[in-house]
Amino acid sequence: MLTDLMYVTLYVTDQDRALAFYTERLGLEKRIDFPNPGGRFLTVGVPGSPVEILLWAHAPAAGQPVEPGGAPGPVILESDDLRADFKVFRERGVVFDEAGPEEYGFGIRTETADPDGNRISLRQRTRAGRDDG
Repeated sequence: MLTDLMYVTLYVTDQDRALAFYTERLGLEKRIDFPNPGGRFLTVGVPGSPVEILLWAHAPAAGQPVEPGGAPGPVILESDDLRADFKVFRERGVVFDEAGPEEYGFGIRTETADPDGNRISLRQRTRAGRDDG
């Protein structure tokens, strides 16, 4: 029986550049950095969360990023104060699709992309958007 979600894979053309984006700009932590003959196994994660993002080296367009304004990105990160995080991330050089977080049915959201064009969705759920009541 399945017990947990381990990894979400994002295809990147430059692992060092992707690592810098996810750690220095979005504040994720580096978890695994293991060079091996099959390729460097590099993961990052939200501090305190067991799920890791695998930054896998691959040719351009391998992950076929979604254009702005389309479906949410393959990675959706949750914030407890998205408006404050938005300001911090923007000061760190993150470029967003919108001028600020926007309200939607379950809270607020904003969208960005990593240096390879992989879409990253940032969300803050309202109480109504949670299953816990």
